Amino acid sequence: MTTHITKADFLEKIFDYENNTEWNYKGELPALIDFYADWCAPCKMVAPILEELSETYKDKINVYKVDTEEEQELAAIFGIRSIPSLLFIPKDDKPQMAVGALPKETLIEAIESILLNNKEIE
Repeated sequence: MTTHITKADFLEKIFDYENNTEWNYKGELPALIDFYADWCAPCKMVAPILEELSETYKDKINVYKVDTEEEQELAAIFGIRSIPSLLFIPKDDKPQMAVGALPKETLIEAIESILLNNKEIE
Protein backbone atom coordinates (compact mmCIF):
# COMPACT_ATOMS: atom_id res chain seq x y z
CA MET A 1 0.00 0.00 0.00
CA THR A 2 1.31 3.44 -0.87
CA THR A 3 1.56 5.94 1.98
CA HIS A 4 1.08 9.69 1.63
CA ILE A 5 3.80 11.63 3.40
CA THR A 6 4.20 15.25 4.45
CA LYS A 7 7.34 17.26 5.04
CA ALA A 8 7.28 16.23 8.73
CA ASP A 9 7.02 12.53 7.75
CA PHE A 10 9.83 13.00 5.25
CA LEU A 11 12.14 14.58 7.83
CA GLU A 12 11.42 11.74 10.26
CA LYS A 13 11.34 8.68 7.96
CA ILE A 14 13.48 9.57 4.94
CA PHE A 15 16.03 12.34 5.43
CA ASP A 16 16.30 15.33 7.75
CA TYR A 17 17.51 17.90 5.22
CA GLU A 18 17.03 20.74 7.69
CA ASN A 19 19.81 19.43 9.94
CA ASN A 20 21.98 17.46 7.50
CA THR A 21 23.68 18.39 4.28
CA GLU A 22 25.10 14.92 3.59
CA TRP A 23 22.51 12.40 2.39
CA ASN A 24 21.66 9.94 5.16
CA TYR A 25 18.62 7.75 4.56
CA LYS A 26 16.74 6.91 7.77
CA GLY A 27 14.49 4.13 6.49
CA GLU A 28 14.70 0.43 7.26
CA LEU A 29 13.68 -0.58 3.73
CA PRO A 30 14.57 0.96 0.37
CA ALA A 31 11.94 3.46 -0.75
CA LEU A 32 10.23 4.78 -3.85
CA ILE A 33 8.68 8.24 -3.61
CA ASP A 34 6.11 9.36 -6.16
CA PHE A 35 5.93 13.15 -6.51
CA TYR A 36 2.51 13.79 -8.04
CA ALA A 37 -0.51 16.13 -8.24
CA ASP A 38 -4.21 15.28 -8.40
CA TRP A 39 -4.68 17.20 -11.68
CA CYS A 40 -1.83 15.36 -13.45
CA ALA A 41 -3.10 12.78 -16.00
CA PRO A 42 0.21 10.82 -16.27
CA CYS A 43 0.29 10.67 -12.44
CA LYS A 44 -3.14 9.03 -12.50
CA MET A 45 -1.81 6.43 -14.96
CA VAL A 46 1.15 5.57 -12.71
CA ALA A 47 -0.81 5.51 -9.41
CA PRO A 48 -2.50 2.08 -9.80
CA ILE A 49 0.79 0.55 -11.01
CA LEU A 50 2.61 1.88 -7.93
CA GLU A 51 -0.23 0.61 -5.74
CA GLU A 52 0.14 -2.84 -7.28
CA LEU A 53 3.94 -2.83 -6.97
CA SER A 54 3.70 -1.70 -3.34
CA GLU A 55 1.76 -4.93 -2.70
CA THR A 56 4.15 -7.07 -4.77
CA TYR A 57 7.18 -5.72 -2.88
CA LYS A 58 5.43 -5.04 0.43
CA ASP A 59 8.11 -6.47 2.73
CA LYS A 60 11.01 -5.33 0.57
CA ILE A 61 10.39 -1.63 -0.15
CA ASN A 62 8.25 1.28 1.04
CA VAL A 63 6.28 3.25 -1.54
CA TYR A 64 5.45 6.83 -0.59
CA LYS A 65 3.48 9.57 -2.34
CA VAL A 66 4.11 13.31 -2.05
CA ASP A 67 1.42 15.71 -3.28
CA THR A 68 3.48 18.49 -4.87
CA GLU A 69 0.58 20.95 -4.51
CA GLU A 70 0.48 20.49 -0.74
CA GLU A 71 4.19 19.86 -0.17
CA GLN A 72 5.78 22.54 -2.35
CA GLU A 73 8.89 22.77 -0.17
CA LEU A 74 9.65 19.07 -0.62
CA ALA A 75 9.13 19.38 -4.36
CA ALA A 76 11.49 22.37 -4.43
CA ILE A 77 14.19 20.58 -2.38
CA PHE A 78 14.33 17.86 -5.03
CA GLY A 79 14.01 20.28 -7.95
CA ILE A 80 10.76 18.73 -9.17
CA ARG A 81 9.81 20.54 -12.38
CA SER A 82 7.63 17.94 -14.03
CA ILE A 83 5.44 15.24 -12.62
CA PRO A 84 5.24 12.44 -12.04
CA SER A 85 8.78 12.30 -10.72
CA LEU A 86 9.88 9.14 -8.97
CA LEU A 87 12.67 9.13 -6.42
CA PHE A 88 14.32 5.74 -5.93
CA ILE A 89 16.09 5.54 -2.57
CA PRO A 90 18.35 2.50 -2.08
CA LYS A 91 19.22 1.55 1.50
CA ASP A 92 22.94 2.35 1.27
CA ASP A 93 23.37 4.48 -1.82
CA LYS A 94 22.46 7.86 -3.26
CA PRO A 95 18.87 8.39 -4.42
CA GLN A 96 18.09 8.43 -8.15
CA MET A 97 15.32 10.38 -9.85
CA ALA A 98 13.24 9.27 -12.80
CA VAL A 99 10.83 11.63 -14.53
CA GLY A 100 7.65 10.73 -16.37
CA ALA A 101 5.01 8.02 -16.37
CA LEU A 102 7.21 4.95 -16.57
CA PRO A 103 5.70 1.68 -17.79
CA LYS A 104 5.27 -1.11 -15.24
CA GLU A 105 8.14 -3.16 -16.70
CA THR A 106 10.53 -0.22 -16.36
CA LEU A 107 9.42 0.38 -12.77
CA ILE A 108 9.99 -3.29 -11.93
CA GLU A 109 13.47 -3.16 -13.50
CA ALA A 110 14.31 -0.01 -11.52
CA ILE A 111 13.03 -1.49 -8.25
CA GLU A 112 15.00 -4.69 -8.82
CA SER A 113 18.26 -3.05 -9.91
CA ILE A 114 18.34 0.25 -7.96
CA LEU A 115 16.44 -0.61 -4.78
CA LEU A 116 16.94 -4.33 -4.33
CA ASN A 117 20.35 -4.53 -5.98
CA ASN A 118 19.38 -7.59 -8.00
CA LYS A 119 21.48 -7.63 -11.12
CA GLU A 120 19.10 -9.93 -12.98
CA ILE A 121 15.35 -10.02 -12.88
CA GLU A 122 14.02 -13.42 -11.89
